[in-house]
Amino acid sequence: MDGGHVILLHGLWMRSLTLLPLGRRLREAGFDVETMDYASTLGGPERAAEKLLQRMHAHRGNLHLVGHSLGGLIALRALAAARSGQAGGDGRVVCLGSPLCGSAAARSLAHWRGGRWLMGRSTDLLCTGLERWDGPNAVGVVAGRLPLGLGFVLGPLAGDHDGTVSVGETQLPGIADHRTVPTSHSGLLLSREAADQTIAFLRSGHFLPPRQAAA
Repeated sequence: MDGGHVILLHGLWMRSLTLLPLGRRLREAGFDVETMDYASTLGGPERAAEKLLQRMHAHRGNLHLVGHSLGGLIALRALAAARSGQAGGDGRVVCLGSPLCGSAAARSLAHWRGGRWLMGRSTDLLCTGLERWDGPNAVGVVAGRLPLGLGFVLGPLAGDHDGTVSVGETQLPGIADHRTVPTSHSGLLLSREAADQTIAFLRSGHFLPPRQAAA
């Protein structure tokens, strides 16, 4: 089955090696997969979005984007810059644990000495997020609800969370579908259930009911 082409985007301080398990599962499901490295702190979201747009314009047809954490924000930034969906066509987007509404952990870190330096040029986007999604491409979000991570060091996270990002921070107005899975922020890249949900959304524009996705 030809599921189309997928570009995977990593999160803050990460590299594309972290995307290998998810990429393998997408390939097994019939997708053509590539990863995109970017300098999350020195280059920042604007340069990353420009780089992504260049890759998107090089493809014709069914092109999907999957971003973990900051990578999801960059995917939406790039698509917003591509007027009327000229890049990506009718492709879909899956954001894994992305703080689309802004991150409380990032805002707390920004007030720490050296915190803005640690997040670099991604600080503002991580702190504020987006207002809503009005683009033509369907966006689905998978959020974790296993509270294991360093986010608690920076302050309490409201409601269910994955140790870094709260579920509420992922629920951007305008997205097409949303699902939570019992895993942590980093675990979203290793979770079979998160991968199954990603595959389902890329194929249909909808997530599976929780009982139909593997644990």
